Amino acid sequence: MGLFDFIKSAGKKLGIGGEEEAPPAEEVKKELQTLDIGADGVDVEVQGDKVVLKGEVADQTILEKAVVAAGNLIGVAQVETQVKVAEGEEGEPVIHIVQKGESLWKIAEQHYGNGAKYMAIYEANKPMLSDPDKIYPGQALRIPKLD
Repeated sequence: MGLFDFIKSAGKKLGIGGEEEAPPAEEVKKELQTLDIGADGVDVEVQGDKVVLKGEVADQTILEKAVVAAGNLIGVAQVETQVKVAEGEEGEPVIHIVQKGESLWKIAEQHYGNGAKYMAIYEANKPMLSDPDKIYPGQALRIPKLD
């Protein structure tokens, strides 16, 4: 359970609302289903510029991807989780907001001390990322724990 802040004006635009409006709950739910990240058991509520995720997921990875996917929508400033994780330990996701001039290599150096581990971040953010070179300022990325 947690509350995560995002940059409201950065991300993917859904629907036909204004730039400052969060998309309707059904559009957020549809986006999670389209990404096919395993978040079918997640219900979505939108409260102003906050998205509330409720329900149950199979593991922590799915929860983290759902948080990042919802937070990377234009108009969403916060994502609150009220989601139960069925397997494994629940933990607080590590989320990195991309700054101007950053690359996955630089982000991996910052979080892991080794830029060559950037592919772990890329893989952890699929399918939201389609290419490791296509990130943008304001984008939220989940930073996985390394084994």
